[in-house]
Amino acid sequence: MEGKIIKIISNLYTIETSEGEIDCHARGKFRNEDITPLVGDKCIIDKDNKYILEILPRENELKRPSIANVDMALIVTSVKKPNLSFNLLDKMISIITINNIEPVLVFTKLDLLNKKELNDLKKTIKYYKSIGYKVITNKEYKKLNKILKNKIVVVTGQTGAGKSTLLNKIDKSLNLKTDEISESLGRGKHTTRHVELFKFKKFLIADTPGFSSLEFNNIKKEDIKNSFVEFKKYNCPYKDCMHNKEINCEVKTAVSKDEILLSRYNNYLEFIKNK
Repeated sequence: MEGKIIKIISNLYTIETSEGEIDCHARGKFRNEDITPLVGDKCIIDKDNKYILEILPRENELKRPSIANVDMALIVTSVKKPNLSFNLLDKMISIITINNIEPVLVFTKLDLLNKKELNDLKKTIKYYKSIGYKVITNKEYKKLNKILKNKIVVVTGQTGAGKSTLLNKIDKSLNLKTDEISESLGRGKHTTRHVELFKFKKFLIADTPGFSSLEFNNIKKEDIKNSFVEFKKYNCPYKDCMHNKEINCEVKTAVSKDEILLSRYNNYLEFIKNK
Protein backbone atom coordinates (compact mmCIF):
# COMPACT_ATOMS: atom_id res chain seq x y z
CA MET A 1 0.00 0.00 0.00
CA GLU A 2 1.20 3.52 -0.81
CA GLY A 3 1.13 6.28 1.79
CA LYS A 4 2.80 9.44 3.09
CA ILE A 5 4.83 9.84 6.30
CA ILE A 6 3.10 12.56 8.34
CA LYS A 7 4.82 12.11 11.72
CA ILE A 8 8.02 10.64 13.12
CA ILE A 9 8.58 10.12 16.84
CA SER A 10 11.70 8.14 17.69
CA ASN A 11 11.56 5.02 15.48
CA LEU A 12 7.81 5.08 14.94
CA TYR A 13 6.48 6.42 11.61
CA THR A 14 2.84 7.47 11.18
CA ILE A 15 1.74 6.83 7.60
CA GLU A 16 -1.34 8.47 6.06
CA THR A 17 -3.05 6.00 3.69
CA SER A 18 -6.37 5.65 1.91
CA GLU A 19 -7.43 3.43 4.83
CA GLY A 20 -6.44 5.93 7.53
CA GLU A 21 -3.29 6.40 9.61
CA ILE A 22 -1.02 3.38 10.22
CA ASP A 23 1.98 3.38 12.58
CA CYS A 24 4.96 1.55 11.07
CA HIS A 25 8.61 0.77 11.65
CA ALA A 26 11.31 1.10 8.97
CA ARG A 27 13.06 -1.95 7.57
CA GLY A 28 16.72 -2.36 8.49
CA LYS A 29 17.71 -2.10 4.83
CA PHE A 30 17.26 1.69 4.90
CA ARG A 31 20.10 2.03 7.41
CA ASN A 32 22.30 -0.19 5.25
CA GLU A 33 21.42 1.88 2.15
CA ASP A 34 22.00 5.16 4.04
CA ILE A 35 18.38 6.22 3.54
CA THR A 36 16.65 8.22 6.27
CA PRO A 37 12.84 8.29 5.96
CA LEU A 38 11.51 11.85 6.34
CA VAL A 39 8.17 13.45 7.08
CA GLY A 40 6.62 14.14 3.67
CA ASP A 41 8.10 11.03 2.06
CA LYS A 42 5.83 8.97 -0.15
CA CYS A 43 6.36 5.30 0.64
CA ILE A 44 5.23 1.72 0.12
CA ILE A 45 4.22 -0.12 3.29
CA ASP A 46 3.32 -3.64 4.41
CA LYS A 47 0.11 -2.70 6.23
CA ASP A 48 -0.30 -6.13 7.87
CA ASN A 49 3.18 -6.33 9.39
CA LYS A 50 3.41 -2.54 9.75
CA TYR A 51 6.72 -1.98 8.00
CA ILE A 52 7.90 0.66 5.49
CA LEU A 53 9.15 -1.31 2.49
CA GLU A 54 10.25 1.44 0.10
CA ILE A 55 10.79 5.22 0.03
CA LEU A 56 9.65 6.67 -3.31
CA PRO A 57 11.71 9.32 -5.17
CA ARG A 58 11.61 12.80 -3.62
CA GLU A 59 10.78 16.06 -5.38
CA ASN A 60 12.85 18.02 -2.87
CA GLU A 61 14.31 17.83 0.63
CA LEU A 62 15.30 20.16 3.46
CA LYS A 63 17.96 19.24 6.02
CA ARG A 64 16.95 21.64 8.81
CA PRO A 65 14.10 21.07 9.35
CA SER A 66 14.19 17.50 7.98
CA ILE A 67 11.25 17.22 5.61
CA ALA A 68 10.63 16.14 1.99
CA ASN A 69 8.28 16.88 -0.92
CA VAL A 70 7.33 20.38 0.21
CA ASP A 71 5.46 22.86 -2.02
CA MET A 72 5.78 26.00 0.12
CA ALA A 73 7.81 27.21 3.10
CA LEU A 74 6.41 29.84 5.44
CA ILE A 75 9.43 31.79 6.73
CA VAL A 76 8.17 33.18 10.02
CA THR A 77 10.27 36.22 10.93
CA SER A 78 9.95 38.20 14.14
CA VAL A 79 10.50 41.96 13.88
CA LYS A 80 11.07 42.32 17.67
CA LYS A 81 12.00 39.97 20.52
CA PRO A 82 13.89 38.40 18.78
CA ASN A 83 14.88 41.32 16.56
CA LEU A 84 14.55 41.17 12.78
CA SER A 85 17.56 39.56 11.08
CA PHE A 86 17.63 40.22 7.34
CA ASN A 87 20.74 38.05 7.10
CA LEU A 88 18.86 35.02 8.42
CA LEU A 89 15.78 35.85 6.36
CA ASP A 90 17.72 36.11 3.09
CA LYS A 91 19.68 32.96 3.91
CA MET A 92 16.45 31.00 4.43
CA ILE A 93 14.94 32.43 1.23
CA SER A 94 18.01 31.34 -0.74
CA ILE A 95 18.24 27.83 0.71
CA ILE A 96 14.51 27.24 0.28
CA THR A 97 14.60 28.55 -3.30
CA ILE A 98 17.61 26.38 -4.17
CA ASN A 99 15.61 23.38 -2.93
CA ASN A 100 12.80 24.17 -5.41
CA ILE A 101 10.35 25.23 -2.70
CA GLU A 102 8.36 28.46 -2.90
CA PRO A 103 9.10 30.79 0.05
CA VAL A 104 6.30 32.80 1.67
CA LEU A 105 7.45 35.54 4.06
CA VAL A 106 5.51 35.99 7.31
CA PHE A 107 6.46 38.96 9.53
CA THR A 108 5.27 38.73 13.16
CA LYS A 109 5.03 40.98 16.23
CA LEU A 110 4.43 44.20 14.29
CA ASP A 111 2.56 45.57 17.32
CA LEU A 112 5.94 45.90 19.11
CA LEU A 113 7.29 48.42 16.57
CA ASN A 114 7.19 52.19 16.94
CA LYS A 115 5.88 54.37 14.12
CA LYS A 116 9.25 54.89 12.42
CA GLU A 117 10.16 51.21 12.64
CA LEU A 118 6.79 50.25 11.20
CA ASN A 119 7.17 52.65 8.26
CA ASP A 120 10.66 51.29 7.54
CA LEU A 121 9.34 47.74 7.63
CA LYS A 122 6.53 48.59 5.21
CA LYS A 123 9.11 49.87 2.70
CA THR A 124 11.08 46.65 3.05
CA ILE A 125 7.95 44.52 2.64
CA LYS A 126 7.12 46.51 -0.52
CA TYR A 127 10.54 45.63 -1.93
CA TYR A 128 10.21 41.88 -1.26
CA LYS A 129 6.77 41.93 -2.89
CA SER A 130 8.15 43.82 -5.90
CA ILE A 131 10.66 41.04 -6.64
CA GLY A 132 7.93 38.40 -6.59
CA TYR A 133 7.60 37.04 -3.05
CA LYS A 134 4.32 36.52 -1.25
CA VAL A 135 4.48 38.50 2.02
CA ILE A 136 1.98 38.67 4.88
CA THR A 137 2.05 39.98 8.46
CA ASN A 138 0.64 38.61 11.70
CA LYS A 139 -2.44 40.77 11.04
CA GLU A 140 -3.19 38.98 7.77
CA TYR A 141 -3.24 35.29 8.72
CA LYS A 142 -6.63 34.76 7.06
CA LYS A 143 -4.94 35.23 3.66
CA LEU A 144 -2.99 32.01 4.25
CA ASN A 145 -6.01 29.77 3.61
CA LYS A 146 -6.07 30.88 -0.03
CA ILE A 147 -2.27 30.93 -0.49
CA LEU A 148 -1.79 27.44 0.94
CA LYS A 149 -4.73 25.67 -0.70
CA ASN A 150 -3.81 22.15 -1.91
CA LYS A 151 -0.17 22.58 -0.78
CA ILE A 152 2.22 20.72 1.52
CA VAL A 153 3.73 23.44 3.67
CA VAL A 154 6.60 23.72 6.13
CA VAL A 155 6.71 26.44 8.78
CA THR A 156 10.22 27.59 9.58
CA GLY A 157 12.14 30.55 10.96
CA GLN A 158 14.19 31.65 13.95
CA THR A 159 13.39 30.35 17.41
CA GLY A 160 10.76 32.47 19.15
CA ALA A 161 9.39 34.02 15.95
CA GLY A 162 5.91 32.63 16.58
CA LYS A 163 5.61 29.54 14.38
CA SER A 164 3.40 27.57 16.77
CA THR A 165 1.36 30.69 17.46
CA LEU A 166 0.75 31.09 13.73
CA LEU A 167 -0.53 27.51 13.44
CA ASN A 168 -2.82 28.01 16.45
CA LYS A 169 -4.27 31.12 14.75
CA ILE A 170 -5.01 29.15 11.58
CA ASP A 171 -6.61 26.28 13.51
CA LYS A 172 -7.38 26.84 17.20
CA SER A 173 -8.11 23.12 17.69
CA LEU A 174 -4.37 22.33 17.31
CA ASN A 175 -3.52 23.92 20.68
CA LEU A 176 0.23 23.65 20.03
CA LYS A 177 2.48 24.46 22.98
CA THR A 178 4.06 27.92 22.94
CA ASP A 179 6.48 29.60 25.30
CA GLU A 180 7.39 33.16 26.16
CA ILE A 181 10.61 34.73 24.89
CA SER A 182 13.47 34.55 27.33
CA GLU A 183 14.23 38.19 28.19
CA SER A 184 17.79 37.35 29.23
CA LEU A 185 18.68 35.47 26.04
CA GLY A 186 16.56 37.52 23.64
CA ARG A 187 15.43 34.35 21.91
CA GLY A 188 12.74 31.72 22.28
CA LYS A 189 12.75 28.33 23.93
CA HIS A 190 12.35 25.25 21.73
CA THR A 191 8.76 24.14 22.20
CA THR A 192 8.32 21.80 19.21
CA ARG A 193 10.09 18.45 19.69
CA HIS A 194 9.43 16.69 16.39
CA VAL A 195 8.36 17.29 12.80
CA GLU A 196 4.72 16.55 12.07
CA LEU A 197 2.30 17.26 9.21
CA PHE A 198 -1.04 18.52 10.49
CA LYS A 199 -4.10 17.90 8.34
CA PHE A 200 -6.21 20.91 7.46
CA LYS A 201 -9.28 20.93 5.22
CA LYS A 202 -7.36 22.02 2.13
CA PHE A 203 -3.65 21.57 2.89
CA LEU A 204 -1.02 19.84 5.03
CA ILE A 205 1.24 21.97 7.17
CA ALA A 206 4.26 21.08 9.30
CA ASP A 207 5.32 22.57 12.59
CA THR A 208 9.03 22.03 13.11
CA PRO A 209 11.69 22.52 15.79
CA GLY A 210 12.97 26.09 15.63
CA PHE A 211 16.52 27.02 14.67
CA SER A 212 18.56 30.19 14.61
CA SER A 213 21.31 29.43 12.08
CA LEU A 214 21.71 27.85 8.66
CA GLU A 215 24.71 27.14 6.48
CA PHE A 216 25.15 26.81 2.71
CA ASN A 217 26.65 23.34 3.00
CA ASN A 218 27.27 21.66 -0.37
CA ILE A 219 25.74 24.61 -2.22
CA LYS A 220 27.66 26.29 -5.06
CA LYS A 221 28.07 30.05 -5.18
CA GLU A 222 26.41 30.07 -8.62
CA ASP A 223 23.29 28.53 -7.08
CA ILE A 224 23.32 31.19 -4.36
CA LYS A 225 23.56 33.88 -7.05
CA ASN A 226 20.63 32.39 -8.96
CA SER A 227 18.51 32.32 -5.80
CA PHE A 228 18.60 36.13 -5.66
CA VAL A 229 15.74 36.57 -8.11
CA GLU A 230 16.10 40.34 -8.57
CA PHE A 231 19.57 39.90 -10.13
CA LYS A 232 18.16 38.03 -13.11
CA LYS A 233 16.66 41.04 -14.87
CA TYR A 234 20.08 42.70 -15.24
CA ASN A 235 22.31 41.84 -18.21
CA CYS A 236 25.92 42.06 -17.14
CA PRO A 237 28.70 42.09 -19.77
CA TYR A 238 29.94 38.70 -18.52
CA LYS A 239 27.68 35.65 -18.48
CA ASP A 240 29.47 34.28 -15.41
CA CYS A 241 29.40 37.62 -13.56
CA MET A 242 29.20 37.07 -9.79
CA HIS A 243 28.24 40.72 -9.17
CA ASN A 244 31.05 41.42 -6.71
CA LYS A 245 34.40 42.41 -8.30
CA GLU A 246 33.56 42.66 -12.01
CA ILE A 247 33.76 45.95 -13.92
CA ASN A 248 30.54 47.37 -15.45
CA CYS A 249 28.36 44.99 -13.44
CA GLU A 250 24.73 46.05 -13.88
CA VAL A 251 23.73 44.55 -10.54
CA LYS A 252 26.26 46.72 -8.68
CA THR A 253 24.98 49.73 -10.61
CA ALA A 254 21.41 48.84 -9.62
CA VAL A 255 22.50 48.69 -5.96
CA SER A 256 24.03 52.15 -6.22
CA LYS A 257 20.74 53.44 -7.66
CA ASP A 258 18.72 51.82 -4.81
CA GLU A 259 16.98 49.53 -7.29
CA ILE A 260 18.28 46.55 -5.30
CA LEU A 261 17.94 46.54 -1.52
CA LEU A 262 21.39 47.18 -0.03
CA SER A 263 20.90 44.68 2.82
CA ARG A 264 20.04 41.96 0.27
CA TYR A 265 23.17 42.69 -1.76
CA ASN A 266 25.45 42.79 1.29
CA ASN A 267 24.00 39.50 2.52
CA TYR A 268 24.61 37.98 -0.92
CA LEU A 269 28.28 39.07 -0.80
CA GLU A 270 28.66 37.46 2.62
CA PHE A 271 27.01 34.21 1.46
CA ILE A 272 29.38 33.74 -1.50
CA LYS A 273 32.49 35.03 0.32
CA ASN A 274 33.87 31.65 1.37
CA LYS A 275 32.62 29.66 -1.62
